[in-house]
Amino acid sequence: MKPARAAAWVLTVGGLLGLLAALTLTIERFKLLEDSSYVPSCSLNPVLSCGSVMTTDQAALFGFPNPILGIVAFTVVVTTGILTLAKIELPHWYWLGLSIGTLFGEVFIHWLIDQSLYEIGALCPYCMVVWFVTMPIFVVSLSQLVDREHAGTAARFLLEWRWTILALWYAVVIALIGIRFSDYWSTLI
Repeated sequence: MKPARAAAWVLTVGGLLGLLAALTLTIERFKLLEDSSYVPSCSLNPVLSCGSVMTTDQAALFGFPNPILGIVAFTVVVTTGILTLAKIELPHWYWLGLSIGTLFGEVFIHWLIDQSLYEIGALCPYCMVVWFVTMPIFVVSLSQLVDREHAGTAARFLLEWRWTILALWYAVVIALIGIRFSDYWSTLI
């Protein structure tokens, strides 16, 4: 099945933004390792503070900085986007693999969202870019698995309402951030 042009752009632009954020985070992490007094460019205030997040165990869950996973994963997404923009039809197994990979990415970033909000108590702006581009990438990759002609009622409903569901998903994450740090936000007014 050929993805729509919009899907190809979501993959390409989302993948590039995610790749840029992952590369920046990796560079910032290496600078912090070289100089413990280094203040990352994304450490803006007590809440938006990459430095606070980067030095936690959660930031290197597998023994190396998490953004290295993002560099690999988003490279695949960018490549997929470019191939789809070039109108190269990718096989079903490829979309299945991409969907499984992005599902793991979603589970991982939602664990990281939970950790940032309720354990670490700080947000990394570059990490949030990764959170927010991974969601539509997941939606697009999953939608490529649905055979529109033979889809069941539930699959057709999810496919038809995928962008609304994505907007609600964003709203929930933004609301959680707003609620969690409402004490800090109120001091800015």
